[in-house]
Amino acid sequence: MFDWLKNFSDWLIYSVFNMAQGAKLSDALNFFVYDTIKILILLFLITTVMGVVNSYFPVDKIRNYLSRNKLFGLEYLFASTFGAITPFCSCSSVPLFIGFVKGGIPLGVTFAFLITSPLVNEVAIAMFVGMFGVKATLIYVSSGILLGMIGGFILGKLKLEKYLSPWVQGILNNAIKESTLEEKKLTFSERLPTIFKEAYSIIKGVFLYIIVGIGIGAMMHGFIPTGFFEVYISKENPLAVPISVILGIPMYSNAAGVLPIIQVFVQKGIPIGTAIAFMMSVVGLSIPEATMLKKIMTWKLIAIFFGVVTICIIFSGYIFNLIL
Repeated sequence: MFDWLKNFSDWLIYSVFNMAQGAKLSDALNFFVYDTIKILILLFLITTVMGVVNSYFPVDKIRNYLSRNKLFGLEYLFASTFGAITPFCSCSSVPLFIGFVKGGIPLGVTFAFLITSPLVNEVAIAMFVGMFGVKATLIYVSSGILLGMIGGFILGKLKLEKYLSPWVQGILNNAIKESTLEEKKLTFSERLPTIFKEAYSIIKGVFLYIIVGIGIGAMMHGFIPTGFFEVYISKENPLAVPISVILGIPMYSNAAGVLPIIQVFVQKGIPIGTAIAFMMSVVGLSIPEATMLKKIMTWKLIAIFFGVVTICIIFSGYIFNLIL
């Protein structure tokens, strides 16, 4: 699919810039040019498609639907899927989480959204397709949604409402159903300019992360010896998955920043499940997210949330290693 782009990057680096093929710097630059253009193309296409989806399923409508209807357990699937189609990192998911709680949606369902939202979105999907192929992407998206459902279900069954902050407790005790104005009906052609504008806004927002992430990945690709990572989180180490998850939790990035690094991990011999578990912990669990969640949760609830999600991510990492 992208053979033309590989030929272009080879031509640009090795012919136009006249750099020696096989040298560390030239290989790193080749990786950078190829991956940057490929990911930006995929990102524009997928953000446009997801913009269409979001246009017809706005946040307020879904929030109101979840709060007013009993879905017999399917609300976890619905909330987790909604998290997957919204382009938010862990920190920007928190305001929506607050809105869900404010709208009277059960806590476990809101957690399903909060877990999946930073893990799976159009940015992650576009980059994942370009780096690991369609099969791995489908498994990744499915596991991200399933992880949100399972994590949300477990957290919901623990009856943790008492550990919400006093501010949120007050909201729940005095919840007022807000009426919503009837959405203006627009044709697809009328929606399209807004969709393109939102797609451009998303790309603009993550562009720097993509450049920095691919730049780091390119340097790792060109300069770090093949066996470097295998020493610490190799496939021979049965504890590689939990080690990678624990190492990822203190860090913070979105998918655009960390996926190029994950690609290099895999190229250096790290099992894809271990690498993805590391990525999930970086984008789905972070200190900035914990700080924002302190507004709506006690530290005990934050610790329980992080603990449950960490266990789910570790489990999914082992599953990935078995099936990919």
